[in-house]
Amino acid sequence: MPNEPLAYRMRPQNIEEIVGHEDVIGPNTHLYKMIQKGHVPSMLLYGNPGIGKTSIAYAIAGSVSIPFFALNATRAGKKDVEGIVAEAHFSGQVILFLDEIHRFNKLQQDTLLPHVENGSIILIGATTENPFHDVNPAIRSRCGEIKQLKRLTTKNLEQLIRQALQDEKRGLGRYNIQITEEQIHQIAQAGNGDARKALNLLESVYYAADEEDDVAIVTDKLVAQLAEKIGLYGDAKGDQFYNLLSALQKSIRGSDVNAALYYLAHCLENGDLVAVNRRLLVISYEDVGLADPQVGPHVLAAVQSAERLGMPEARIPLAQAVIEMCLAEKSNSAISAIDAAIHDIHAGKTGDIPMHLRDTHYSGAAELGNVGYQYPHNTPIGTFGGWVNQQYLPDELVTREYYTPVIAGKEQRMATIYDKLKSFKKKK
Repeated sequence: MPNEPLAYRMRPQNIEEIVGHEDVIGPNTHLYKMIQKGHVPSMLLYGNPGIGKTSIAYAIAGSVSIPFFALNATRAGKKDVEGIVAEAHFSGQVILFLDEIHRFNKLQQDTLLPHVENGSIILIGATTENPFHDVNPAIRSRCGEIKQLKRLTTKNLEQLIRQALQDEKRGLGRYNIQITEEQIHQIAQAGNGDARKALNLLESVYYAADEEDDVAIVTDKLVAQLAEKIGLYGDAKGDQFYNLLSALQKSIRGSDVNAALYYLAHCLENGDLVAVNRRLLVISYEDVGLADPQVGPHVLAAVQSAERLGMPEARIPLAQAVIEMCLAEKSNSAISAIDAAIHDIHAGKTGDIPMHLRDTHYSGAAELGNVGYQYPHNTPIGTFGGWVNQQYLPDELVTREYYTPVIAGKEQRMATIYDKLKSFKKKK
């Protein structure tokens, strides 16, 4: 056991030892009460790495008298699953903890699912990906509980660190460690809601500390050095990275410069520059849009600069783009307009193109009736240059309006022109 990582040794041995997650498996939850009575439902546990999914599964197993088995879906084969099924038949009922359940293949499912359905196998699946996106519906339908776990708080992590420092059997309690409350707080903060990272950092701090008279002396400098990048969470292709991109866009849309810069930094530290560039370019047209049409080209220039520069210099033009978008006036009229038009097409609200708008670049077009188009440039009017009052939409949609101007920034002038043109049509 001493050779096992501290985070592994300190896993809760029953549900009473679980720290945090009071809303999921706290004493007042129905799940806690069911387990206390010996009943364990099949469930999916969803959340960030290190958040406690595996710990909760093992704590549940330690709280009931049901044989427990653990598999990882990335490594388990059909024979592994068949072995669990055989054990379930022999014992009457078993708990199977399946980590990375979103990677479970169809062959494994076909072997396992009937036994989950009849209750001989209680399935506890863990995934870092959104189960409604990445877990097969056949598995989801057989799991009565789908629990999204929140990241642990700094106070939760401080509690886990203190327990590890005091526990002489599983933790570091048998060692003399000189560590301050502020240093415990710094380690907890660096863990960023991830119990595994916080406990691994604590263990690294202990082993890296200088000793005086058999006492490990923890210094602020040592904690800072080891914690430098441990606060990152999510990977460049995982569900949490897309949550970061979502938070970045919503912060820009909400004009919160500081939040947007924080999420930009987090996205860049996770390493997918291409995804960040793409999202920023989308934001410039989706959320700033016609309120300031120059922002789109500015962001494109920043993205192209970032691509040429690479990291870490890419952060500079991208930060400038984010700040400009945050402080620009906002309009979503363009995306709203095109989505409304697409909705009509999908809903079957279509019609024939008016005859005078159809192609005439071939002999015989007039014989088919493709005539009557009036060339706007030959009909100058006012400050709008060429304009002629003729129908462009199909008859079935002639009164339909997709574009609704947002009265913001430069779009105010566009709204005035739009309304003026509508008034010309009504005079016909």
